[in-house]
Amino acid sequence: MLEFCGVAAFDASNRQVYLITNKGALDLSELDLMDPTTGVTTKVESDPESRVDLRNVATSEVDYRILFTEYEDDVPRRYFRDKAFEQAYRWLKAQLPGKDITFGSHSRDESIWVLTAYSDTDPGATYIWNRKAHTLALQYLIREELPRESLSERRPYQFSSSDGLLIHGYLTLPKGLSASGLPLIVWPHGGPWARDTYGYDTFAQFLSNRGYAVLQPNFRGSTGYGKRFLNAGNGEWGRKMQDDLTWGVKALVDAGTVDRRRAGIGGGSYGGYATLAGVAFTPDLYAAAVAIVAPSNLITLLDAIPPYWEAGRKQMYTRMADPTTAQGKALLVAESPLTQAKAIVTPLLVVQGRNDPRVNVRESDQIVAAVRDNGKPVEYLVAPDEGHGFARPINNLVLYTSAEKFLAKHLGGRYQESMTPAITERMAVLTVDPKSVVLVKKVDVPTGAPKPTAELTPGTVTWKARLEAAGQTMPMDLTRTVKDSSGVWVVSETAAMPMGVMSDEAVIDKGSLLLRKRVIHQGPAVIEVSFADNKATGTMSMNGQNRPITADLGGALFADGPGASDVIAALPLAEGYTTTFRNFDIMGQKVQARQLKVVGSEKVTVPAGSFDAWKVEITPADGGTGETTTLWVDKATRRPVKSVTVLPQMNGAVATAELVK
Repeated sequence: MLEFCGVAAFDASNRQVYLITNKGALDLSELDLMDPTTGVTTKVESDPESRVDLRNVATSEVDYRILFTEYEDDVPRRYFRDKAFEQAYRWLKAQLPGKDITFGSHSRDESIWVLTAYSDTDPGATYIWNRKAHTLALQYLIREELPRESLSERRPYQFSSSDGLLIHGYLTLPKGLSASGLPLIVWPHGGPWARDTYGYDTFAQFLSNRGYAVLQPNFRGSTGYGKRFLNAGNGEWGRKMQDDLTWGVKALVDAGTVDRRRAGIGGGSYGGYATLAGVAFTPDLYAAAVAIVAPSNLITLLDAIPPYWEAGRKQMYTRMADPTTAQGKALLVAESPLTQAKAIVTPLLVVQGRNDPRVNVRESDQIVAAVRDNGKPVEYLVAPDEGHGFARPINNLVLYTSAEKFLAKHLGGRYQESMTPAITERMAVLTVDPKSVVLVKKVDVPTGAPKPTAELTPGTVTWKARLEAAGQTMPMDLTRTVKDSSGVWVVSETAAMPMGVMSDEAVIDKGSLLLRKRVIHQGPAVIEVSFADNKATGTMSMNGQNRPITADLGGALFADGPGASDVIAALPLAEGYTTTFRNFDIMGQKVQARQLKVVGSEKVTVPAGSFDAWKVEITPADGGTGETTTLWVDKATRRPVKSVTVLPQMNGAVATAELVK
């Protein structure tokens, strides 16, 4: 999506629609009025100052007149088209001096409103506004325990980059300290196709409280400043986008605001990438860095995009580079911090979620190992129960407790020495000794498949299952039926869940037990895919929309889909037995190499009884953190009796199934 056009509201006649669009020759998005019957559009408004995109148009739900338009400049700007509402707004501003106002829900006649007033030094307060009675009743303070009087001003800041491009952003200076020779933290936003906006910012306040100047630049490629500024970031990850951060540091150094020797950088997601790029490509610029869930390999980042994000894939190929071309792949390799990891000399704190589906933990492992092997300081936090960003409060407390101590050590800011017992205990869980990081080598998977020594057994079995995620448990009833059908096995599985029933059917060759076909029904979605000649072909259908499935497999598929555990049970399992095989991620349309190992024997009790079982572990053959399964197979009957699967794509959810009969 390189341009935007969306319906914002209907006009008062209910015959035309207001569009916010930047299509065609437009740079800044504007408000247009379109007649759907003719397609004719008429411009209504664009930024009167010609600086930023139109952010929003607010219309009355009573008579659909436009109340005001909004522009997200350095600070928000509003332009009123309804004089009565403008007068009421001026009254509100007089009651709430120094605050910006956002409007929430309202009564049907728009006489009663919920609104929030905030500023850069105030997270906000929520009020009930009676427009007719001219009253404003405080409901609650957001983060009421924060002392507003102690917070630092976060002001708009501008500077020129390496090629003269003007960069807008925000600068927060620690309250009570002289704005001279300060330690600095550059904190680029994630996305990167997003932007920092005016108002209270948690990171800026936390870091400024510890004595740091905090620069948050809206580097090229950020949204809100028009199409040309956004497109100026195309192909510039790690290059001019990184220059925009570097020249921000230089501007503050030249002004005497910060100490050149005490500049640090940190951030999450793209901000984490920019952190790694900063220390890899400009190793003399920063004295400390905190990289949180940071992409380090742009090839694998793009490789993780599923096919149902096809529009997003095309956008990212245009914005970054196309890895399917030699030139694009070379650019992505060059822009990957992992490529230059051995150049990193800056003390580095790396923070990772073990179940991150976007940034594989191997990428962080490799950065940590490279810095360690180069003899440079590196610290490492890995949360076993987090994905792309931390959700649990205790994990976030460990992150910021560790970060403030790390930054204080290398940049000289303040940090709180005391910790609660809960933080101390959890920190021991998340802290990884860099010396213990071992890079797992990828296992080669032959084009063939394992050779089973038994056949499947016809019949029907039932399982009790549960999915545990984010503190919630969802029960499931599983039924599996194996039928002998003209030289092949047809295996059908149904899963009855609270939200409905899902079915999955597989056709499996006799003897080789190779997968030949799958048909999946889940809600309105139907997936049909066939496997032959080392290729996958089929369709994904939903609500009348069909998407093709086509992929080269590089070999046959084995133990994939319904009946996979029965196929594994048919192998010559024994103490120490190992093998590898291929599965196929249908949604991602890519092959997943799997490694199987019998790790021992174990007594296991399930509703069907107690069994002396082989304990089998199935893990990613590339050493990554994909789906892992532990399977227990009864030695006497070769029946699978229990399985436990960890699903990193669902932020570490755990699926457990136990045989009933």
